[in-house]
Amino acid sequence: MENEIQEANDKTTERPEKEYKDMINRLSRIEGQIRGIKGMVEKNVYCTDILVQVAAVNAALNSFNRVLLANHIKTCVTQDIKEGKEETVDELIQTLKKLMK
Repeated sequence: MENEIQEANDKTTERPEKEYKDMINRLSRIEGQIRGIKGMVEKNVYCTDILVQVAAVNAALNSFNRVLLANHIKTCVTQDIKEGKEETVDELIQTLKKLMK
């Protein structure tokens, strides 16, 4: 799937080391939460307990998205607008539509 995403959009983003490490740490925690939920299902844990953990993962993903989106606007979008690449605003609008489904 990662290759499919890369093929669909050849753009890349160089991130500062601190931002990169923060993103990887957040994703690693989310990955651990997902593995925990899988374990709960395998152990037949009560549905409500699993749902609470799923809600926590959703909150973590939403937080990740907010940070990533803010960084994107502050860097990529701002730079493109300064360079006269107005199509970036349309791309941002499309991305926001997908996030708000």
